[in-house]
Amino acid sequence: MAFRLSNNLVGILNLITFLLSIPILGAGIWLRREGVTECEQFLDTPVIIIGVFLMLVSLAGLIGACCRVTWLLWLYLVVMFLLIVLGIAFTIFAFVVTNKGAGQVLSGKGYKEYRLGDYSNWLQKRVNDNKNWNKIKSCLADSKVCTDFHDKYLNASLPEFYQAHLSAVQSGCCKPSNDCQFNYVGPTNWTRGSGVSNNPDCNLWDNDPKRLCFNCEACKAGFIDNLKSSWKKVAVVNIVFLIFLIVVYSVGCCAFRNNRRDNDYHQGWKP
Repeated sequence: MAFRLSNNLVGILNLITFLLSIPILGAGIWLRREGVTECEQFLDTPVIIIGVFLMLVSLAGLIGACCRVTWLLWLYLVVMFLLIVLGIAFTIFAFVVTNKGAGQVLSGKGYKEYRLGDYSNWLQKRVNDNKNWNKIKSCLADSKVCTDFHDKYLNASLPEFYQAHLSAVQSGCCKPSNDCQFNYVGPTNWTRGSGVSNNPDCNLWDNDPKRLCFNCEACKAGFIDNLKSSWKKVAVVNIVFLIFLIVVYSVGCCAFRNNRRDNDYHQGWKP
């Protein structure tokens, strides 16, 4: 019996996926061996898991389609179906948890400020967990976001600084809140004024480059706002990926049906 087009297509798609899984797995192994920061070490295990998962699933689809191993192709389709369901659930979840919260516009300022209470409770709980936040702080320190911020605005006057367009993380983590009414000396160097504020972040600010406002609620809010933007982009990409998965799943179902027909044909045929 002629080999079916759907089997060939499933085989080709899974061969491509298998080849893509090799550099992903290699990157995870490299991070585990060479990663020196906590942020890099935090990433190695998920990357390795993704690489191994893609490799095993693509092998199941490749062998199941090309070698007509029906039970392996059936297992492949079950995994693909679960991936589609999880993908839809994640997309909905991402849009729900990132729908709430935005930066507050300040009069006469080019940047916004961020309040932790404006964002979803689920995201607040994640960043308020000390274990999670310590890892996030490590990543922020490794990215040198405040070091670059300091270098960029080192020679800026106060009016120039107030007109700067800062990222959410820079606004929340690298400078004190506007509520504190501190006196500007440099982008990461501020002195306390005579004003009194109820904002708890004012007591947490430190001119030490290693501390700054990394423990402030504004920093956590800025991180969430940045994460929110990233998650929305991921959710849009995920929709495209879901369409691809559904197409592959449909073709895989055709290949599975072909395998069963071929098996029934060979079982029913007697020499």
